[in-house]
Amino acid sequence: MRARRLTFAALVVAAGLSLTACQNDDDAVGQADPSSGSSASAAASSSGGGSDSGGSDQDGGKESPAPDSAGSTAGGSTSGGSGGGSDAKGGKCTTDGLEITATDNFIDGDPDGTVVVALKNGSGADCVISGFAGVDLKTNAGTISAARKGDPGDPYTLKNGKEIDFYVSYPLNESGGSGVRITGLVVTPPNETKSVTLDWPGNSSLPVSDSGNGGQVLVGPIGSAGQGG
Repeated sequence: MRARRLTFAALVVAAGLSLTACQNDDDAVGQADPSSGSSASAAASSSGGGSDSGGSDQDGGKESPAPDSAGSTAGGSTSGGSGGGSDAKGGKCTTDGLEITATDNFIDGDPDGTVVVALKNGSGADCVISGFAGVDLKTNAGTISAARKGDPGDPYTLKNGKEIDFYVSYPLNESGGSGVRITGLVVTPPNETKSVTLDWPGNSSLPVSDSGNGGQVLVGPIGSAGQGG
Protein backbone atom coordinates (compact mmCIF):
# COMPACT_ATOMS: atom_id res chain seq x y z
CA MET A 1 0.00 0.00 0.00
CA ARG A 2 2.82 2.37 0.80
CA ALA A 3 4.43 1.59 -2.52
CA ARG A 4 1.22 2.56 -4.37
CA ARG A 5 1.01 5.89 -2.50
CA LEU A 6 4.57 6.71 -3.46
CA THR A 7 3.91 5.83 -7.04
CA PHE A 8 0.73 7.98 -7.11
CA ALA A 9 2.61 10.87 -5.57
CA ALA A 10 5.33 10.56 -8.14
CA LEU A 11 2.70 10.63 -10.88
CA VAL A 12 1.13 13.78 -9.40
CA VAL A 13 4.50 15.53 -9.24
CA ALA A 14 5.30 14.53 -12.84
CA ALA A 15 1.94 15.80 -14.03
CA GLY A 16 2.53 19.08 -12.24
CA LEU A 17 5.91 19.48 -13.84
CA SER A 18 4.42 18.73 -17.26
CA LEU A 19 1.68 21.32 -16.77
CA THR A 20 4.22 23.94 -15.74
CA ALA A 21 6.31 23.19 -18.79
CA CYS A 22 3.26 23.67 -21.04
CA GLN A 23 2.46 27.02 -19.45
CA ASN A 24 6.03 28.15 -19.99
CA ASP A 25 5.81 27.13 -23.63
CA ASP A 26 2.53 29.07 -24.05
CA ASP A 27 4.08 32.15 -22.43
CA ALA A 28 7.05 31.89 -24.74
CA VAL A 29 4.73 31.73 -27.74
CA GLY A 30 2.71 34.69 -26.43
CA GLN A 31 5.87 36.72 -26.01
CA ALA A 32 7.03 35.84 -29.51
CA ASP A 33 3.78 37.05 -31.15
CA PRO A 34 4.09 40.72 -30.07
CA SER A 35 7.62 40.67 -31.29
CA SER A 36 6.41 39.51 -34.72
CA GLY A 37 3.73 42.21 -34.69
CA SER A 38 6.34 44.85 -33.99
CA SER A 39 8.45 43.62 -36.86
CA ALA A 40 5.44 43.82 -39.22
CA SER A 41 4.69 47.37 -38.06
CA ALA A 42 8.29 48.37 -38.64
CA ALA A 43 8.16 46.89 -42.10
CA ALA A 44 4.97 48.83 -42.85
CA SER A 45 6.58 52.00 -41.56
CA SER A 46 9.57 51.35 -43.75
CA SER A 47 7.30 50.80 -46.74
CA GLY A 48 5.56 54.10 -46.02
CA GLY A 49 8.91 55.84 -45.97
CA GLY A 50 9.72 54.25 -49.30
CA SER A 51 6.56 55.73 -50.77
CA ASP A 52 7.45 59.18 -49.50
CA SER A 53 10.91 58.74 -50.83
CA GLY A 54 9.43 57.62 -54.10
CA GLY A 55 7.45 60.86 -54.22
CA SER A 56 10.67 62.75 -53.72
CA ASP A 57 12.31 60.70 -56.39
CA GLN A 58 9.51 61.57 -58.78
CA ASP A 59 9.89 65.23 -57.99
CA GLY A 60 13.61 64.93 -58.36
CA GLY A 61 13.14 63.16 -61.69
CA LYS A 62 11.49 66.27 -63.14
CA GLU A 63 14.66 68.20 -63.71
CA SER A 64 14.31 71.91 -64.29
CA PRO A 65 15.47 73.03 -67.76
CA ALA A 66 19.09 74.06 -67.68
CA PRO A 67 19.59 77.83 -68.01
CA ASP A 68 21.11 78.95 -71.25
CA SER A 69 23.90 81.46 -71.62
CA ALA A 70 21.45 84.34 -71.54
CA GLY A 71 20.11 83.22 -68.17
CA SER A 72 16.73 82.06 -69.44
CA THR A 73 15.59 78.46 -69.27
CA ALA A 74 16.00 76.22 -72.24
CA GLY A 75 12.72 75.72 -74.02
CA GLY A 76 11.23 78.73 -72.25
CA SER A 77 10.47 82.13 -73.62
CA THR A 78 13.27 84.61 -73.84
CA SER A 79 13.14 88.35 -73.88
CA GLY A 80 14.99 90.51 -76.25
CA GLY A 81 14.71 88.51 -79.21
CA SER A 82 16.45 88.85 -82.47
CA GLY A 83 16.16 92.56 -83.29
CA GLY A 84 12.64 93.11 -84.47
CA GLY A 85 12.41 89.85 -86.44
CA SER A 86 15.12 90.73 -88.96
CA ASP A 87 17.49 88.03 -90.27
CA ALA A 88 19.79 90.45 -92.03
CA LYS A 89 23.46 89.54 -91.61
CA GLY A 90 26.70 91.21 -92.63
CA GLY A 91 28.43 94.52 -92.26
CA LYS A 92 26.98 97.84 -93.36
CA CYS A 93 26.93 98.55 -97.09
CA THR A 94 29.37 101.37 -97.76
CA THR A 95 29.65 103.88 -100.57
CA ASP A 96 32.98 102.45 -101.68
CA GLY A 97 31.51 98.93 -101.85
CA LEU A 98 28.50 99.92 -103.98
CA GLU A 99 28.22 100.52 -107.70
CA ILE A 100 25.56 103.23 -108.04
CA THR A 101 23.75 103.95 -111.29
CA ALA A 102 20.61 105.84 -112.29
CA THR A 103 18.18 105.30 -115.17
CA ASP A 104 15.09 107.07 -116.44
CA ASN A 105 11.89 105.17 -115.59
CA PHE A 106 9.28 107.64 -116.84
CA ILE A 107 6.18 106.07 -118.40
CA ASP A 108 3.96 108.10 -120.71
CA GLY A 109 0.84 109.17 -118.92
CA ASP A 110 2.40 109.36 -115.46
CA PRO A 111 1.83 112.69 -113.71
CA ASP A 112 5.41 112.81 -112.44
CA GLY A 113 8.79 111.78 -113.73
CA THR A 114 10.64 108.84 -112.14
CA VAL A 115 14.30 107.91 -111.97
CA VAL A 116 15.42 104.55 -110.55
CA VAL A 117 18.71 104.43 -108.65
CA ALA A 118 20.39 101.02 -108.42
CA LEU A 119 22.84 100.05 -105.69
CA LYS A 120 24.90 96.99 -106.65
CA ASN A 121 27.08 95.29 -104.08
CA GLY A 122 30.58 95.02 -105.49
CA SER A 123 32.39 94.79 -102.17
CA GLY A 124 33.12 91.07 -102.38
CA ALA A 125 31.00 90.24 -99.32
CA ASP A 126 27.37 90.42 -98.26
CA CYS A 127 26.31 93.65 -96.57
CA VAL A 128 23.25 95.07 -94.85
CA ILE A 129 21.34 98.09 -96.10
CA SER A 130 18.08 99.77 -95.09
CA GLY A 131 16.33 103.10 -94.78
CA PHE A 132 16.70 106.02 -97.16
CA ALA A 133 19.54 107.22 -99.32
CA GLY A 134 20.27 110.90 -99.39
CA VAL A 135 19.33 112.43 -102.76
CA ASP A 136 20.12 115.94 -103.98
CA LEU A 137 19.54 117.44 -107.40
CA LYS A 138 22.09 119.94 -108.57
CA THR A 139 20.42 122.69 -110.58
CA ASN A 140 21.18 126.12 -111.97
CA ALA A 141 19.03 127.48 -109.13
CA GLY A 142 20.93 125.67 -106.39
CA THR A 143 20.70 122.27 -104.74
CA ILE A 144 17.31 120.63 -104.23
CA SER A 145 17.14 117.95 -101.52
CA ALA A 146 14.60 115.17 -102.02
CA ALA A 147 12.02 114.61 -99.30
CA ARG A 148 11.49 111.08 -97.98
CA LYS A 149 8.27 109.25 -98.78
CA GLY A 150 7.17 105.88 -97.37
CA ASP A 151 8.31 103.57 -94.59
CA PRO A 152 11.97 102.55 -94.38
CA GLY A 153 11.28 98.82 -93.98
CA ASP A 154 13.49 96.15 -92.37
CA PRO A 155 17.25 95.83 -92.89
CA TYR A 156 18.07 93.85 -96.02
CA THR A 157 21.06 91.61 -96.72
CA LEU A 158 22.44 92.61 -100.11
CA LYS A 159 24.32 89.62 -101.49
CA ASN A 160 27.63 90.22 -103.19
CA GLY A 161 27.00 90.93 -106.88
CA LYS A 162 23.28 91.70 -106.37
CA GLU A 163 21.52 95.05 -106.49
CA ILE A 164 18.67 96.82 -104.77
CA ASP A 165 16.86 99.88 -106.12
CA PHE A 166 14.91 102.92 -104.99
CA TYR A 167 13.02 105.60 -106.87
CA VAL A 168 13.24 109.36 -107.18
CA SER A 169 10.13 111.18 -108.37
CA TYR A 170 10.03 114.77 -109.59
CA PRO A 171 7.47 117.14 -111.14
CA LEU A 172 7.44 117.42 -114.92
CA ASN A 173 8.06 120.76 -116.54
CA GLU A 174 5.06 121.21 -118.84
CA SER A 175 5.05 125.01 -118.81
CA GLY A 176 6.78 125.37 -122.17
CA GLY A 177 9.50 127.45 -120.56
CA SER A 178 13.08 126.53 -119.72
CA GLY A 179 12.24 125.94 -116.04
CA VAL A 180 14.99 124.93 -113.61
CA ARG A 181 17.77 123.07 -115.35
CA ILE A 182 19.12 119.91 -113.65
CA THR A 183 22.86 119.44 -113.86
CA GLY A 184 23.52 116.38 -111.68
CA LEU A 185 22.24 113.79 -109.19
CA VAL A 186 24.02 113.35 -105.86
CA VAL A 187 23.41 110.07 -103.98
CA THR A 188 24.54 109.24 -100.46
CA PRO A 189 23.86 105.61 -99.37
CA PRO A 190 22.06 105.08 -96.04
CA ASN A 191 24.17 105.72 -92.94
CA GLU A 192 27.05 107.01 -95.06
CA THR A 193 28.59 110.47 -95.46
CA LYS A 194 30.43 109.85 -98.72
CA SER A 195 28.42 110.73 -101.83
CA VAL A 196 28.65 110.00 -105.53
CA THR A 197 27.56 112.40 -108.28
CA LEU A 198 25.82 110.93 -111.31
CA ASP A 199 24.52 112.28 -114.58
CA TRP A 200 20.84 113.06 -114.40
CA PRO A 201 18.95 110.63 -116.68
CA GLY A 202 15.47 112.16 -116.46
CA ASN A 203 13.88 115.25 -117.97
CA SER A 204 16.38 118.08 -118.21
CA SER A 205 14.34 120.60 -116.26
CA LEU A 206 11.86 121.08 -113.47
CA PRO A 207 8.98 123.55 -113.37
CA VAL A 208 9.64 126.81 -111.56
CA SER A 209 7.81 126.86 -108.22
CA ASP A 210 6.74 129.78 -106.08
CA SER A 211 9.98 129.45 -104.14
CA GLY A 212 12.03 129.73 -107.32
CA ASN A 213 13.27 126.12 -107.33
CA GLY A 214 11.95 123.07 -109.13
CA GLY A 215 9.23 122.09 -106.69
CA GLN A 216 9.07 118.96 -104.54
CA VAL A 217 11.36 116.04 -105.33
CA LEU A 218 10.65 112.77 -103.48
CA VAL A 219 12.80 109.72 -102.70
CA GLY A 220 11.46 106.29 -101.75
CA PRO A 221 13.06 103.88 -99.27
CA ILE A 222 15.67 101.29 -100.24
CA GLY A 223 13.89 98.52 -102.13
CA SER A 224 10.94 100.71 -103.18
CA ALA A 225 11.69 100.17 -106.88
CA GLY A 226 12.27 96.43 -106.63
CA GLN A 227 15.60 94.67 -106.72
CA GLY A 228 17.60 93.04 -109.44
CA GLY A 229 18.63 89.41 -109.64
